[in-house]
Amino acid sequence: MSEYGEIIEAALKSAELEYDEPRPGAFFVKLPGQHKLATMTWLIVGDHSLHVEAFFCRRPDENHAEFYRFLLERNGRMYGVSFALDETGDVYLVGRLPLAAITADEIDRVLGCVLTYSDENFDKALERGFKTSIQKEWDWRVKRGESLANLRAFASFADPANR
Repeated sequence: MSEYGEIIEAALKSAELEYDEPRPGAFFVKLPGQHKLATMTWLIVGDHSLHVEAFFCRRPDENHAEFYRFLLERNGRMYGVSFALDETGDVYLVGRLPLAAITADEIDRVLGCVLTYSDENFDKALERGFKTSIQKEWDWRVKRGESLANLRAFASFADPANR
């Protein structure tokens, strides 16, 4: 294992985070959240930099311009990572840090940023890009007597009493 892999592994253990290392220098980390229950994040040591990547959400169903504008407006205020799209339109948080910057404190800082940006923006992004789907899911669950627990954050627009 490289010295950078050792630093990352020590930081993850110190933070008591769940992670796997499927290959040397590639760490798959589970960041537990409140709005988004888990943000799965890759930390991959390269020849010259550390690649950071976390799935945020799939391509929105609707309101594409409003959805993407919401995320892009945040990019200028973010540290270490920013919102980006893959070829299908799915949204990720991605960033690169120079290997010289890799310390336990910096790993903690960048993972904290990934978690904060993912968790704090998740509900608002879903409201913009998946509102109709969420409303349909709410109605379907009510009709079948299913739990609404993980939809409660969207009650302001999903519950027919608030529409």
